[in-house]
Amino acid sequence: MNMLESAEAMIRRAAKRVGLSASETDDVLEPMYEHHFEITVNGITHQAYRVQHNNARGPFKGGIRFHPHVDKNEVRALATLMSLKCAAVDIPLGGGKGGVAFDPRLYDEKHVEEVSRQFVRGLKDVIGPEVDVPAPDVNTDDKVIGWMVDEYEKLTGDESHASFTGKSIDQGGSEGRTEATGRGGVIALREYCKAQAIDTKGLTVAVQGIGNVGFYFAQIAQEELGVKIIAVANSRQMVENREGLNFKGIEFTKDALASIEGTIGASEDILGVKADVLVFAALGEVVHAENEEQILAPIILELANGPVDDMAFQHLERRSVTVIPDIIANAGGVVVSYLEWQQNRTREHWDIETVNKELDGIMVKAMAEALERADRDGITMKEAAFMIAIERLTNREQSA
Repeated sequence: MNMLESAEAMIRRAAKRVGLSASETDDVLEPMYEHHFEITVNGITHQAYRVQHNNARGPFKGGIRFHPHVDKNEVRALATLMSLKCAAVDIPLGGGKGGVAFDPRLYDEKHVEEVSRQFVRGLKDVIGPEVDVPAPDVNTDDKVIGWMVDEYEKLTGDESHASFTGKSIDQGGSEGRTEATGRGGVIALREYCKAQAIDTKGLTVAVQGIGNVGFYFAQIAQEELGVKIIAVANSRQMVENREGLNFKGIEFTKDALASIEGTIGASEDILGVKADVLVFAALGEVVHAENEEQILAPIILELANGPVDDMAFQHLERRSVTVIPDIIANAGGVVVSYLEWQQNRTREHWDIETVNKELDGIMVKAMAEALERADRDGITMKEAAFMIAIERLTNREQSA
């Protein structure tokens, strides 16, 4: 199943549980607007996309990724998941997603900057602080967002800096944004373990994906929960040490794995590592029906968007593997983006303690609601999270 098919399958099951008709479910699935245009730089043309899925609860919100595999179906799936994510954690934003189909690592900075600016030119009339507020995603960062903010402000005269989130601090960015998704994942795992009376000290954890999200998850979880990170993997290799890998004091870089000492193995072997928790923190569609049997961990934390397809999810749940769902587990980034947007609109700048306290409160509430609903209805936590989100998107009261 591709990501769009997987997301739609889960939504249809959850929608049926909350009593939506087939046509009402179709309405939930159908994006409001889809934008597709071309960006040409130095004779090279790239396909660009922005899908605006649902703004029933607030402005469209979602990242922009630069990746060769970006296409309409992927962006549509991610926009749909973003609507559900914002609803699941109960922040007043809708769902959107965008991207350009190219690998920025193959081009110089001038080329990437021009792609970024042209992306904004193609969308300037349909984005903005009260309409659609994009953010960074795969292969984009505060530098790319900085170019986009600058271009948007040149085109529109807007000076609020609230048109995009994920900015650098000097451009109106929020404290804590860089590590927000990883920190949110730590909170989600902490709250799950608390509810299940699981002691996190010494809990063994393997992390697939050691970019920004996976790195900060590992570092914060090690420091604050006392877990033992026994394996991490990127697209090239896995590093494993059953005694624990040390992330203390290491600065994040794209080559962070080189600073971690352990036994080198094949990247794909991370699936079968014997650990208490397996964290997916890279791209989607990693686990499917053909490889889910390799997974030995009893708990999966979805820090990527859609890393476990729906068929694999059903197989895993049948063999009592718990999936802490992406629409809550990886919501830390959009939560702090929301906090950044709030700060920009009120011309404030909060300290890191305030930001982390707000993030913690929102994540704790979302996890408690999903855990309570799952227990009450005898369903999986993922189904519970999707049901809560759909009810909020359609203004339906939760059943008593």
